[in-house]
Amino acid sequence: MKRTLGTALVALAATALVAGCSSGPTEDAGTTTTGSAPVTGAVTVFAAASLNSTFTELGKQFEAAHPGTSVKFNFAGSSDLVAQLNQGAPGDVFASADTANMTKATDAGLVAGTPVDFATNTLTIVTPPGNPAHIATFADLARPGTQVVVCAPQVPCGAATKKVETATGTTLSPVSEESSVTDVLGKVTSGQADAGLVYVTDAAGAGAKVTAVAFPESAGAVNTYPIAALKGAENSTAAQEFVALVTGDDGRKVLSAAGFAAP
Repeated sequence: MKRTLGTALVALAATALVAGCSSGPTEDAGTTTTGSAPVTGAVTVFAAASLNSTFTELGKQFEAAHPGTSVKFNFAGSSDLVAQLNQGAPGDVFASADTANMTKATDAGLVAGTPVDFATNTLTIVTPPGNPAHIATFADLARPGTQVVVCAPQVPCGAATKKVETATGTTLSPVSEESSVTDVLGKVTSGQADAGLVYVTDAAGAGAKVTAVAFPESAGAVNTYPIAALKGAENSTAAQEFVALVTGDDGRKVLSAAGFAAP
């Protein structure tokens, strides 16, 4: 009897061991079941105009890494983007060209979680090729008769311009105040202005279409770029994954190549 009982106990233990080893994720036809939700569908990203080229590239990388997804962008001045979101425009991610507009979005209850800083950018002067107006310093932009284009004060590049004006005691008299940095660049490249104030990344992207004139006072008006997923996002999973891409190593490589500095 003792021997029969012992044999039965050994068999029972072996059965339990096999059952225990078979629990957990299963693989069927090459598919592994995990606890994370799949990344699929469209993700809508509201991004500062100065991020156009870099985010377009990152959007392609995102779609390649997640088959079945599509990234849709709304590029504009950061203040305009916040206004659109406040008015109910649907979006999944917001990337601002400054912390002030991200704070507005956060205070309005539009942001999910804590925004993450992912880049910085600095102003530079751009002129038509060859710099025909001979702009050499920030103060030169205030010379009588000089046609200067800047961003509107509520736009991050405009706020940075105002900061430089205050620090240097220089008052500019722009012929136009634009709603985005790309609009400023467009005025210069089309020959409608003697000079404009844009980010170094925009000047680099324009290549031979402009001449860039660096000025040391720009170091006192560096803009920090934050990004965050939005509350009420229709695709929160993809939103979080896109934020992770931008703030990760791959995002840093693309941004650095375009001239953005680390935060």
